Amino acid sequence: MGQEVGVDVLLAGRPRVPDDVFSWPLLTLDDDALEHNISLMARLCAERGVEHAPHVKTAMSPELFARQLRAGAWGATVANPAQLRVARSWGTERIFLANELMDPREITWLRAELERSLQPGGTSLEIWLYVDSAEGVALLAQGFAGAAPAVLNRLGVLVEVGVDGGRTGVRSPSAALALARAVRAAGLPLLGVAGYEGSAAGGTTPDDLDRVTAYCRGLRDVAGAFVREGLVDPESPVVLTAGGSSFLDVVLAELPGPLELPGPLELPGPSEQSGTSLQPGRSLQPGRTRDVRVVVRSGAYVTHDHGFCARMDPWTRIPGAEPMQAAAVVWGQVLSVPEPGLVVCGVGRRDVSYDIDLPVALHLRTLDEHGSLRPARALAGARVTALNDQHLYLAVDPAPDGARDAHVRPGDVVGFGISHPCTLFSTWRVAAVVGADDEVVDVVTTDF
Repeated sequence: MGQEVGVDVLLAGRPRVPDDVFSWPLLTLDDDALEHNISLMARLCAERGVEHAPHVKTAMSPELFARQLRAGAWGATVANPAQLRVARSWGTERIFLANELMDPREITWLRAELERSLQPGGTSLEIWLYVDSAEGVALLAQGFAGAAPAVLNRLGVLVEVGVDGGRTGVRSPSAALALARAVRAAGLPLLGVAGYEGSAAGGTTPDDLDRVTAYCRGLRDVAGAFVREGLVDPESPVVLTAGGSSFLDVVLAELPGPLELPGPLELPGPSEQSGTSLQPGRSLQPGRTRDVRVVVRSGAYVTHDHGFCARMDPWTRIPGAEPMQAAAVVWGQVLSVPEPGLVVCGVGRRDVSYDIDLPVALHLRTLDEHGSLRPARALAGARVTALNDQHLYLAVDPAPDGARDAHVRPGDVVGFGISHPCTLFSTWRVAAVVGADDEVVDVVTTDF
């Protein structure tokens, strides 16, 4: 953006994208698309009795997360302790660290923050996190040794189940069960099972979807094993949580619904019941069912994209859903047309995501005879071929005879769609939220 002014002052002037309060490159977010995506996700979850803890790593934007909360989000998902601290600084009361916590310093901070939240005037706090190793359990047990029951009741531990060749998570049901026993033996509250179904498949072929289905059913099987051994509180639903982005259709179809529990259910003895309401000697009848609490952690949906998310697109596979809408566009000025068919724009690796796909040329704003930008129109016959730090290479098809305006000239501005929003926002401090007629209706910040 150009000269710095307060957001309220800026918006009071009803600025438009081409106005001189902004400069290029500029990240814009379509307001209608944001609202569509957030409300659609909220509706799909509500209709299926599923809770949503959006992964805020996508944008790390307090303003976007506030929109998600207003739509009914349970809390925020984060990827690491730094993001956890940032989300807490926003006043977030429920935070899901979808990862292992292996730094004793961060565990010390977490315990202190939970204790502060229980003091008079404190802001409520509930934290969930993963374990996938005995070492992780031992660190948590040491960090929370002697903690008051009220503190432990605000902590939730989930055993993460992974896949061979994937990232974190235990690799077998037997390993998950052994780790769950260790969690309980350490006096830590075990909520259930976590996983990331994106590790099970890389595409959307029938075979890919079958692998994701089998993975989700495996999570339910592990949860059932926890219940049969009495490792989770019988008074509460057992938690099942998955990513829910590329394969939300499978997650919503497979994870909800009571667990069938054939066979006797064993409950732990008195020494293993720390922090729960289990009663010594209590047993559950064979053949009972157990309610589950499903939490999805979808994050990239908030802006969707013109690349990876659009290709994976679970929305067309969900009954009653609608397509998500790509909200993010990065605008860059044409700096040079040094040779026929080549346009160089002032956009680079510092401005757009490029880890999966290169940007997609979408729109063109041409300069009129007075040096003002005309309204954006669709740009056809142009494709991004390469990026430097601050430059983008755009190959353009020759203009049809007599169609002078089809040429892209220096000074024009091109709008680019992106692929993979999770690597877009970390390069921006602010983004302009745009309504009708290019009017900027809000400004959102990022907090990386």
